[in-house]
Amino acid sequence: MTTAQAKPVVVGIDGSSSALNAARWAAAEAHRRRSWLRVVFADVFALVYLPDLPTMPLPETYANAMARQAQQWLHRAKEEATAAAPGVDVRTFVRAGGAIPVLISESRHAQLAVVGSSGLGGFTGLFVGSAAIGLCAHGHCSVAVVRQPPTAAPDAPVVVGVDDSPHEETVLKTAFEEATMRGVALEAVHAWHTIGTEQAWSSFHSQGYRATIQADEERILAETLAGWNEKYPDVEVRHIVAHNKPARALHEHAQHAQLLVVGSRGRGPVTGLLLGSTSQQLVHHAPCPLIVAR
Repeated sequence: MTTAQAKPVVVGIDGSSSALNAARWAAAEAHRRRSWLRVVFADVFALVYLPDLPTMPLPETYANAMARQAQQWLHRAKEEATAAAPGVDVRTFVRAGGAIPVLISESRHAQLAVVGSSGLGGFTGLFVGSAAIGLCAHGHCSVAVVRQPPTAAPDAPVVVGVDDSPHEETVLKTAFEEATMRGVALEAVHAWHTIGTEQAWSSFHSQGYRATIQADEERILAETLAGWNEKYPDVEVRHIVAHNKPARALHEHAQHAQLLVVGSRGRGPVTGLLLGSTSQQLVHHAPCPLIVAR
């Protein structure tokens, strides 16, 4: 089942329940990709040297205690991953360094990097951990963020956000391949919205401009997807043009999806951002596993 030469799926773990959710999901993804799973723990304490003092003998150094704890967490993650996808080769690794730099480094040699939405550190009230945001912004491959245990039905669709950004081809390729691997439909969501007062919008609507723009946006979406339908004829594609802000439209349609795919950067005005505003909002709030495609 596993192809040893294939680039691995990498998942970062830290002992949290969120990390175990990510490990299980990553194992299933490795199975679909006929790859292997690389489970990584980033040991920041390995960077610090604290010598034992001969006049103050201790039963165990803190570094050794953390190393032992890391192995326990890795063993648990491997058990969970193996149970989720028994045919996948699961290997565990400890790497010295902080979570973000270690995972960014790992992403150089991976086909997909996976993280949970939050870890053991930081503020538990945050929707998503700093490692997830850092990896999505700076990773070298596509990044999946698993915010909670997936609950969608096996035949639930994959949802992809479609715009006219320069990275659209990568996003669509990722989405079509994910839908193909799962054998499910692909819902392509294209959103448009207007900015103005309620009075201006009422005038805009009454003069029929809304219907005209809606028709234009539907045509653009159909043209964008035409070539992809030919490349992936077995994928049922549903066209959805929503009059809404992109993040809201995608969040709404992802409620009953098994996966949401977006680009790392969109067509917004601040092109220098490493993670677009729509993607960043969905990293925080997506109701299903999210892939930020690269």
